[in-house]
Amino acid sequence: MGEGIAKTLAKHGAQVIIASRKMEGLKRVGDEIVKDGGKATFMVCHTGELSQINQLFSDIKDKYGRLDILVNNAGTNPYFGDMLGVEENVWDKTFDVNLKGYFFMSQNAAKLMKETGGGVIVCVASVNAIRPAPLQGVYSITKAGVVAMVKAFAKELAPYHIRVNAILPGLTDTKFAAVMTQNDDVLKFLLPQIPMGRVAKPGEMAGAVLCLVSDAASYTTGACLVVDGGMLA
Repeated sequence: MGEGIAKTLAKHGAQVIIASRKMEGLKRVGDEIVKDGGKATFMVCHTGELSQINQLFSDIKDKYGRLDILVNNAGTNPYFGDMLGVEENVWDKTFDVNLKGYFFMSQNAAKLMKETGGGVIVCVASVNAIRPAPLQGVYSITKAGVVAMVKAFAKELAPYHIRVNAILPGLTDTKFAAVMTQNDDVLKFLLPQIPMGRVAKPGEMAGAVLCLVSDAASYTTGACLVVDGGMLA
């Protein structure tokens, strides 16, 4: 999903900085963007680690002096099962990446944007924020937290010309969601709940992000754009 968003923003003129834990994946995506005529650099960062987040933004400020757009897309769900079986390490890891990481990425971005006249932050949440999914309780809680965080930041940052919004993807065919998209029994349960009758492709989330970061959404902040094939309709 993040790859599709990065490539779409680059196609529309953005100088993209892609960040993730592993250099191999970053280099591949960055090289593909450049080969396609876009501009991309990459920086390794585990967004579950505050020290790495702080270093990332220090490097961005030193190299570019500004940041106009932040897309928070990191996510984890290390446990797929009953909430009664959740242990503390699972809770901590899920919150560190899905909520704590988003918060401090947004905080650092907003401080830099405030210095340079504004910007846009988009957080990738989930339809689970609205309708918690079976066997994904803790993950759903973190995504509900992301929605609340987006609204809180939107109110606080509006005077600084910083807009903050979220997209809420439905079931999407990513490695992250493979436990569901590659399971026929799970699909038999989920697909009838989706009016469009199919799983989303990762790139189908990119258009929603492109809209939210563009001037077409200049009066939109604190919004949650659902991209779910009609699942929550």
